[in-house]
Amino acid sequence: MSAKAISEQTGKELLYKYICTTSAIQNRFKYARVTPDTDWARLLQDHPWLLSQSLVVKPDQLIKRRGKLGLVGVNLTLDGVKSWLKPRLGQETTGIVRAIRDYQGPLKEHEVTIFVRRGGPNYQEGLRVMGEVGKTTGIPIHVFGTETHMTAIVGMALGHRPIPNQPPTAAHTANFLLNASGSTSTPAPSRTASFSESRADEVAPAKKAKPAVPQGKSATLFSRHTKAIVWGMQTRAVQGMLDFDYVCSRDEPSVAAMVYPFTGDHKQKFYWGHKEILIPVFKNMADAMRKHPEVDVLINFASLRSAYDSTMETMNYAQIRTIAIIAEGIPEALTRKLIKKADQKGVTIIGPATVGGIKPGCFKIGNTGGMLDNILASKLYRPGSVAYVSRSGGMSNELNNIISRTTDGVYEGVAIGGDRYPGSTFMDHVLRYQDTPGVKMIVVLGEIGGTEEYKICRGVKEGRITKPVVCWCIGTCATMFSSEVQFGHAGACANQASETAVAKNQALKEAGVFVPRSFDELGEIIQSVYEDLVAKGAIVPAQEVPPPTVPMDYSWARELGLIRKPASFMTSICDERGQELIYAGMPITEVFKEEMGIGGVLGLLWFQKRLPKYSCQFIEMCLMVTADHGPAVSGAHNTIICARAGKDLVSSLTSGLLTIGDRFGGALDAAAKMFSKAFDSGIIPMEFVNKMKKEGKLIMGIGHRVKSINNPDMRVQILKDYVKQHFPATPLLDYALEVEKITTSKKPNLILNVDGFIGVAFVDMLRHCGSFTREEADEYIDIGALNGIFVLGRSMGFIGHYLDQKRLKQGLYRHPWDDISYVLPEHMSM
Repeated sequence: MSAKAISEQTGKELLYKYICTTSAIQNRFKYARVTPDTDWARLLQDHPWLLSQSLVVKPDQLIKRRGKLGLVGVNLTLDGVKSWLKPRLGQETTGIVRAIRDYQGPLKEHEVTIFVRRGGPNYQEGLRVMGEVGKTTGIPIHVFGTETHMTAIVGMALGHRPIPNQPPTAAHTANFLLNASGSTSTPAPSRTASFSESRADEVAPAKKAKPAVPQGKSATLFSRHTKAIVWGMQTRAVQGMLDFDYVCSRDEPSVAAMVYPFTGDHKQKFYWGHKEILIPVFKNMADAMRKHPEVDVLINFASLRSAYDSTMETMNYAQIRTIAIIAEGIPEALTRKLIKKADQKGVTIIGPATVGGIKPGCFKIGNTGGMLDNILASKLYRPGSVAYVSRSGGMSNELNNIISRTTDGVYEGVAIGGDRYPGSTFMDHVLRYQDTPGVKMIVVLGEIGGTEEYKICRGVKEGRITKPVVCWCIGTCATMFSSEVQFGHAGACANQASETAVAKNQALKEAGVFVPRSFDELGEIIQSVYEDLVAKGAIVPAQEVPPPTVPMDYSWARELGLIRKPASFMTSICDERGQELIYAGMPITEVFKEEMGIGGVLGLLWFQKRLPKYSCQFIEMCLMVTADHGPAVSGAHNTIICARAGKDLVSSLTSGLLTIGDRFGGALDAAAKMFSKAFDSGIIPMEFVNKMKKEGKLIMGIGHRVKSINNPDMRVQILKDYVKQHFPATPLLDYALEVEKITTSKKPNLILNVDGFIGVAFVDMLRHCGSFTREEADEYIDIGALNGIFVLGRSMGFIGHYLDQKRLKQGLYRHPWDDISYVLPEHMSM
């Protein structure tokens, strides 16, 4: 799996390249990339199959639900593709806000009113944006947050409910996450039991319930001391669990360790409140279990392909009593095997295909309950008196919201998952709640499909369930369809009349369960039952306390726009964050389209300029002539010795590069600076030579050990011919050549060498190509840009020497004795 999202074309190419099939026919896909600037005639030359095959056209971008957004064309001819692309190519995917703005005319004309109800992370900001759109467009848009029941807006839109006047919503949700006291210590517990537990012994149920929980399985899955192992590198989920632990005032984190078989044993960093802590990560389950015997819960984030094996392995350890399986799509046959083994071992399974469960003030599984703002808003940091069980993880979050607003809060909640064969059932958890003194009423959110709700009916009738139960089965709208309807969950399909939501709701009501007339009234029924229990004294509401505080995560605060922070470093040459790599403002596709070459890319990345064609060609020529100068020079020599010593490519290359300096290869910058200073000061070449001789300094870029005026360096001659032919002006080069005439008259080998030539010619290019101001050109000389030409060019040669030595299989180098003069001090001689 890719660690970073990739495009569809790239993914298919990788599959074709690296996954070899044994079939006789290789199913290679054909594709052609189209942009707004595509030359269709050229495209047909390159891909003639476009005229003979049925075509599919779609954006090769990371866009979800391309089909639902109308971004896929199927079974088209080439002309059909062109017609399909015409209104779409290069256009931005339309979002709801833009759609309202673009179609505000028709919306006003038809007097459309929009109702929005939103929850989840940072929902206030989304509501604020929608409200602003309504004000700017003049379209009536009513926005509601979690204070409004999620289906209440339907009744408002149909005129069956009054539309309340909503106060302005806050711009973000983070204001109550900040620790106003300034204390950095772990917050004191807001309370240690539910609102009603202090009166548990005083108020007895109406009639004694029969034993309910199957032998071997515990009625209490989680406590304030529960410890878990998390299977999978789910760092965000683990951090959410630790934040929940901290805000619940737990003494220690609930996550003892993680298991991730794709890396070695190591430690992973997390936050515990404001402090950083380390949680061990193990490669195998056995080590994690052996080192953490206190763990009795496994949270399994393994994929559907490995969830079965990892869960079966876990059940071999007697210490594990509860397993949550998050993955969906596990084959039903394997799920039934898991359930059978779990029953034998006395293990409770939550899932598969679940978000998990939560016990306020004690423990939460993974991402249950949402982000921290939702945890606090739903008062999940302390226990209440109401326990619930649901199939849907998303709807369990809505139950958290409803129960927190209509009662004293949630005691425990579990989402058993939407598969046809869940690891634990509604009845399993309802019976646990029945045997838990702190639970005073039970809420069940069922759905269409299956017959599990009928077991609750029997439990109530037979006296096994005596606590008040509020239940609603979702999916009553299925009766409005003439054919069978499959809802989102695998098990949400009625195969017979008794499995419909309407039939189950009726049966529950007849059994004595509190059933609302619609989901819209679920909160009202819960509140009514709760208030009745309060009136009878079964629940004694405790005084609410301010929620504990936890430091806000930096990335979230930045997303909300609450903080700003100076960047660790800045860059202005490259940006890889978007759909396409950009060099100094130029997309990589444009770099290739305009055939800029290595010289053009170097101009973008080094100088942030689009250099003239002749300048790019000159840079490439410089790289070619400096690529290598034989094995005898110090840099190549070092590289060869390292290669023969068995060192790797990078180490050998680095060894050679470290020899570059004023004495070897590093004269480009020095020559450019020295000749520029002399030329700019106005002294004539003869004065410059005499001045350097008087000061006892070498003229950088002058002189060669082998080449001379009589044996010229052809590299210099090639560059000189090109520069004289293409550069608009070469005043500094002319000056350097005059200096060469003077120095070679004294000694034939005091020629303008390749370093000196490239140095002065580069100065002429920077100053006179028209891309740089004089100040910019001088700055690049001062900061050492020219030596980069030699380093980059010579790296090619060094790598060549490394590969050559490896290819020749040369052994360890030892310098011969007869090439070393051993000169010892006299007093050390015999």
